[in-house]
Amino acid sequence: MITTDPIGEWTWEITPEGRSVEPSRAIQIAAAIWNVLAGVGIAAPVAEVSVTVRSMGDMRDIRFEATGIPLEEDPLAPHTALARAASHTDALQGDFVVAVRMRCPGVWSVPGTRHRAEQLFTIQADVWKRSLVAVTLETYSDVWLTMDTRGREQIATYDENAPRLALALKEISELFGCAPTPGDENRYATPTETGFEDLRIEGPAYVDAWGTFEVPARSRRLRSLLPPSEEEYPETTEHPVHYYTVRDQGQILGYVWAAQADNAAGFEPRTAAGKRAFEAGRAWLLRLREAHRLGLQAPDVLTWLAQQAAPHVIGHIAEDEPQACPNLDSLEDLSGRW
Repeated sequence: MITTDPIGEWTWEITPEGRSVEPSRAIQIAAAIWNVLAGVGIAAPVAEVSVTVRSMGDMRDIRFEATGIPLEEDPLAPHTALARAASHTDALQGDFVVAVRMRCPGVWSVPGTRHRAEQLFTIQADVWKRSLVAVTLETYSDVWLTMDTRGREQIATYDENAPRLALALKEISELFGCAPTPGDENRYATPTETGFEDLRIEGPAYVDAWGTFEVPARSRRLRSLLPPSEEEYPETTEHPVHYYTVRDQGQILGYVWAAQADNAAGFEPRTAAGKRAFEAGRAWLLRLREAHRLGLQAPDVLTWLAQQAAPHVIGHIAEDEPQACPNLDSLEDLSGRW
């Protein structure tokens, strides 16, 4: 399953002895870690970088900020956007905190199939006062675990993916000359220096952590993109649902659904599609609000949606006929799995 909050994290702290650290070192380190992840086959192009420089005396004082910078093939070659950000950073005078955050798409395997998530990892590299470097790697997938975040054993998936994560952590540690500090145990798993503890030994903290925490978190994130309105269908149901797959440029962004025995309807973003899934969800929920204003009952909504020309809606309906799902939980599972 893919999550919007990290499943685990690892931190390295480096204090270079006897020399000052150039602020742009944070950018170089983030790019080097991406190269490690790509080298073991779990990061994929194109990563997206943000760089922020704040004054040590007042963290609200932002001296430089750049977002959405693509990690190009030779990211620090002259005239690239990231090279320009590095030059701006190094030109500043004074005591600063340089923060570099990189959103990394990545790939994982289940037996016989490879899948992609638009945020499989994030890399955070900070330089404090030219004297301390702190690096954190976060992951947003449970394929490194012996049990997924819904409590299901997945040994074949673990065997295909966990060794590559362990190798990446080893190579990053060799790069810095120190072992990582694993993050604390969380609702999903317990990180270790080489990956995660085996959930089969003591069992997961929650039988269905993904359903308990991730589904509500996704809903809150999606709803935060919408203006307040009373024109809403209920977003939960215990009854079977029908749905359409929403695609754009060959990518599944999510599923617009409607219950068949009550008046619930909604959109399940495909978490692996990243922020575009939530942008699409916003557009389709606005369309559902329009249907609600027109007085349409949920069982009729999908037919109405399929008949609408909606050039402003992100994505298009992929099927000629609605698909059936035994319950909303199964559709939520589908939206988070791949």
